[in-house]
Amino acid sequence: MATTRIRGRYRGQLKNSMRALFIAGCAALTVTACSNEPSSTDAKPTPTKSASEKPSPTASADPQAAAKKEVLATYSKFWAAQTKAYSQASISGTDLKKYATADALSRAEGDVASLKKSGVVVKGKPQIHPKVTALAVDKKVPAATITDCVDISQWKQIDAKTGKEEPLGKANLRRDVAVVSAEKWGDQWMILKIDPQARKC
Repeated sequence: MATTRIRGRYRGQLKNSMRALFIAGCAALTVTACSNEPSSTDAKPTPTKSASEKPSPTASADPQAAAKKEVLATYSKFWAAQTKAYSQASISGTDLKKYATADALSRAEGDVASLKKSGVVVKGKPQIHPKVTALAVDKKVPAATITDCVDISQWKQIDAKTGKEEPLGKANLRRDVAVVSAEKWGDQWMILKIDPQARKC
């Protein structure tokens, strides 16, 4: 166990944040089938087939298929940027602001600030399983809802100075459902909000 421990309200904020986001959501930091292999710090979260597979002829016939693919790609990139930010307790050098705004960005920045104050980083590879469950491309500002199962069971809390792992507790390492709100601003989809649900997946 690391000699430097998270104390006081910062430890509470960090645990509550990780529990809520990874769910978060993941969010996750962070949330499926768990991978048992260790992950690199900058490893991208593993998307579901719906986010990465080539569209089938049936999918291609769906006029909304392209929009679904785009928003899922943005969501995957958002998670990659967020994972990198948590691994270094800083959003510097990440694309977080490129893919997140409003509540989603504020939440991630708050998590990073808590990590930095606590002197820890979070490393590991979250597993995400997003599906577009609502899509309105005809609106003035196109909008989408993603429902995800985020698995952060492989995440580890590391003391930034000693490099030693600090236990998070089983309650913080789980698979939770998250409902994600996104909008398309110009040519770019943006993640606006990640709403943790009070249920496992």
